[in-house]
Amino acid sequence: MAGGKTPDKTGKTGPGDGGRPSAADLDLERRRQKLEASLASKGHGESNGEDKARQSSVTGYGQALKLSSEFIAGVAVGAGLGWLIDRLAGTSPWGLIVFLLLGFGAGVLNVMRSAGMIADAGIRASKRPEDGDRN
Repeated sequence: MAGGKTPDKTGKTGPGDGGRPSAADLDLERRRQKLEASLASKGHGESNGEDKARQSSVTGYGQALKLSSEFIAGVAVGAGLGWLIDRLAGTSPWGLIVFLLLGFGAGVLNVMRSAGMIADAGIRASKRPEDGDRN
């Protein structure tokens, strides 16, 4: 090879267009710049992961507080109603015992609904087939 020049795409040596970038190179460079701008606008990647972990932890505490308050409210309302019925009807301690158990069941049901483990009763009733549809 004369003069130490390497062949271009056509296999010829000479001035050619070896110094000029091709359309594919220009497209790649444009996409790279667009990606850099997008990454810069989203912020730093390392601190973003730490923020997500902290936010997930706070969300978990909030969910735990919500579920525990749902359960405690059910038990407290049941016990309160049972105590009130016992005071008015004079059936101590049976009203408290029965309504405390009912409150416990209601609390468990509320927690399961909040956690998404069971559907609401209204949703189940609306999905039930009509009596006229059965043949």
